[in-house]
Amino acid sequence: MGVVGAYTFPPRWNRVFFRVDGRGSYGALKYQGSGTMNSVPDLIVETRGVAGVDFRPGSGVSLSPYLGLGYRHLYNDARGYTSTNAAGYRRYSNYLYAPLGVTIRFDLGNRWVLAPTGEWDIFLIGKQRSRLGDANVGLNDVTNTQNKGSGYRVYAMVERDHLAFGPWMHYWNIKDSDVQSIGLGQAGLEPANWTRELGIEFRYRF
Repeated sequence: MGVVGAYTFPPRWNRVFFRVDGRGSYGALKYQGSGTMNSVPDLIVETRGVAGVDFRPGSGVSLSPYLGLGYRHLYNDARGYTSTNAAGYRRYSNYLYAPLGVTIRFDLGNRWVLAPTGEWDIFLIGKQRSRLGDANVGLNDVTNTQNKGSGYRVYAMVERDHLAFGPWMHYWNIKDSDVQSIGLGQAGLEPANWTRELGIEFRYRF
């Protein structure tokens, strides 16, 4: 479950637009790694700013490519034990990325519009803070830096007047982080991981 909000500034310089948006969501994940764990609390907060241009290449069709900067924060509470008795811990993920995408709008008639969006999220840098003391009192909390990865998101929205609704998917694939000391003569990294979110969104447009 979550909420989203966005504001698009009036077009300037002949069809150029600016938009800021944000979202917050809370849910329960299934962890798969060192065993499995169900119903892991997960909180995501994200904010972005993009700039784009509106084109009308033909009757009943418009294109809106855009580029911007985004920030994503994830809090994941995996304290407890997995199916293989591995101890979990709290994790704080912070991603800085550049969204590059396009929205295409098709006029379906009678004020109905189909508006699919495809976006590639260019991963710039990530910081992963792990509260390893939750799993072992002899270990230190650690912050790892992530430099490689990518993501994408797709929407299939249907719009009519003030209302818009449709399914979406967000996906991230992040590579191994750097290696940091975690105490007890050990070193650790945040291993390569992927995240997939699926949902249906309802919007009211002012």
